[in-house]
Amino acid sequence: MNEAIFTVSEITGQIKLTLEENFAQVVVIGELSNFKAHYSGHWYFTLKDDKAQINCTMWKGVNSYVFFTPEDGMKVVVKGRLSVYPPRGSYQIDVRSMQPAGRGELQEAFERLKQRLAAEGLFDDELKKPLPSFPEKIGIVTPSDGAAFRDLVSVAERRFPLVELIIRPTKVQGEGAAKDIADAIAEFNNRSDIDLLIAGRGGGSLEDLWAFNEEEVARAIFDSHIPVISAVGHEIDYTISDFVADLRAPTPTAAMELATPNYVDIINFILEIDSNLYRALEDKLSHNRTLIESILSNYAFKIPENLIALNKQTLDNSVYQINSHLNFLLKENKNQLVLIDKILDSFDVNKTLKRGFSLVKQDDRIIRKSNELDKMKVFSIRFIDNEVKINE
Repeated sequence: MNEAIFTVSEITGQIKLTLEENFAQVVVIGELSNFKAHYSGHWYFTLKDDKAQINCTMWKGVNSYVFFTPEDGMKVVVKGRLSVYPPRGSYQIDVRSMQPAGRGELQEAFERLKQRLAAEGLFDDELKKPLPSFPEKIGIVTPSDGAAFRDLVSVAERRFPLVELIIRPTKVQGEGAAKDIADAIAEFNNRSDIDLLIAGRGGGSLEDLWAFNEEEVARAIFDSHIPVISAVGHEIDYTISDFVADLRAPTPTAAMELATPNYVDIINFILEIDSNLYRALEDKLSHNRTLIESILSNYAFKIPENLIALNKQTLDNSVYQINSHLNFLLKENKNQLVLIDKILDSFDVNKTLKRGFSLVKQDDRIIRKSNELDKMKVFSIRFIDNEVKINE
């Protein structure tokens, strides 16, 4: 009887063909172990339960669609196909997609990262930076077409129109979102003109908000030399970013409220100071007027020699006090005038034009939106050096 004799490569090839034809698509649940993100971008890990384990690979490009960072001990559901790696004679799953086995897995991953970063000191209150009282430029890390950005702009225009908002349109959900957020924060930190950062988005599910629970984003916020406000989701939503940021806001709207002063309050404050200074000056003049009248009515004043002897020092002191207080009042009023001048100066249209902006007018009114412009009628564009009329 002649028995068929196979080479190792032949028998391995038969096994590979059999497995790959019969297990072209499998869905497997198990616990991650020995997870390794290779420098090439590929992922290698083991999927196991209490009785068995199987090796897995997930190639670069495919794994970019995974919205969370896998960790050992996390229970996941993978979908892929069985394959054989001939050099080792081992079978493995060529993973095409990966999801947490349930919301509880994400919550556990959240708690593990939160505890680890807290132990490293990333949440320590003494390391949090104070927010500027009067920010000139605020960097925004959020999608440019989202409701969160529209809310931020609306609040800034209402409260503090002097502030300039610089947006870096950012992906906040799905593949690559965490990296894009971290990159945006780093890019703002490479600039020298940004006073404050607001990073956030509207509310959503735990999965939707997960990019703000990634370690990459947390460390970007912690490393930022610019103060950061985290404004993720609705009031009940908390993310890792909220804990590491210098200030947590429950919504994007609240973030801009916290970031900007109310210009009406500033004007009222200046008016109150002006009123108080005026009353103080009036009181001082009235006091010294009474003092001088008292001196003049004194009997000793009738004798010039006694007047000079008795009241020379008193008069000198009064003059000194008046001069000192007047100097103080003049200095205070000068400081307030400088502040008012800076505020008024910031509204100077010519300065805006010098920064490269232009002003479009039609029918003696400023055109703010494209749909307000009648392209068939005459309109003008004002630059810093000239005004050009179109359709004239």
